[in-house]
Amino acid sequence: MKITITGASGFVGQHLSKHLKEQGNTVVHLSLRNEDWDLDQNSEAVIHLAGKAHDTSNTSDPTSYFKINTDLTIKLFDQFLASDISGFFYFSSVKAAADTVEGILDENDNADPQTPYGKSKLEAENYLLSQKLPAGKRLFIIRPCMIHGPGNKGNLNLLYKVVEKGLPWPLAAFHNERSFLSIDNLNFLILKMLQNKDIPSGVYQFADDHHLSTNDLVKIIADVSGKKEKLWKINANLISACAKVGDVLKLPLNSERLKKLTESYVVSNAKIKDALRITELPISAAQGLEKTIKSFQL
Repeated sequence: MKITITGASGFVGQHLSKHLKEQGNTVVHLSLRNEDWDLDQNSEAVIHLAGKAHDTSNTSDPTSYFKINTDLTIKLFDQFLASDISGFFYFSSVKAAADTVEGILDENDNADPQTPYGKSKLEAENYLLSQKLPAGKRLFIIRPCMIHGPGNKGNLNLLYKVVEKGLPWPLAAFHNERSFLSIDNLNFLILKMLQNKDIPSGVYQFADDHHLSTNDLVKIIADVSGKKEKLWKINANLISACAKVGDVLKLPLNSERLKKLTESYVVSNAKIKDALRITELPISAAQGLEKTIKSFQL
């Protein structure tokens, strides 16, 4: 199968391209940075990964999210509609549905994003869903939760550095439950969706089968690193006040980053597993995180 991928130079794009090639597929990388791009008309599917990621420092121009995440997606999808390509995978985000979650988020919940990032993703989704799909074409809107894997840089790497240096985790007083997504499970799901022509178009959330607390994550990191976990339960209100100071002084710990580190965000993956008729993903949440953490040691 010949597959076009945008954003192939990014973390997900590199891993997914490699996986698809290993499974015997031909992968075409399409850069949207130049205005004269065109879709490869001989492809069977387009996987649209390119986009502007959420800036937790809140310094990005809000309009830039819409120019990249919304307008470029619309232009790409319009070319797809006019082509003979049969499948379009748009990588959106669970943040297009909700910034905070009470209970378990699923695809039927009303979308109500509060950030320019989430709003730009949802606006693109709404356009795609509003268009009439010609016969023989399928549209998949993928909403992944926090993706991780070897080579990934982000909050997991920051947390690893804290634990690996023997420093205490000072946010242990915040109890939360979070969903993660191993890059291996993402690769597995995309390949299965490409191979299974019976899966209907629609919105699908991607997440590992089980959720973990940040304190669980600290324990996993400590175990992989051969360290003893140090969980400090400092008063949560005091920590929140310090984060607000960080908002003003542009410190590493600000309200947005504190929220990402301590909030609960549990995502259901039941819909995609039902569509694929599978009961569990190949990699458990703990196994995936252990693999990612081990890569930090290399």
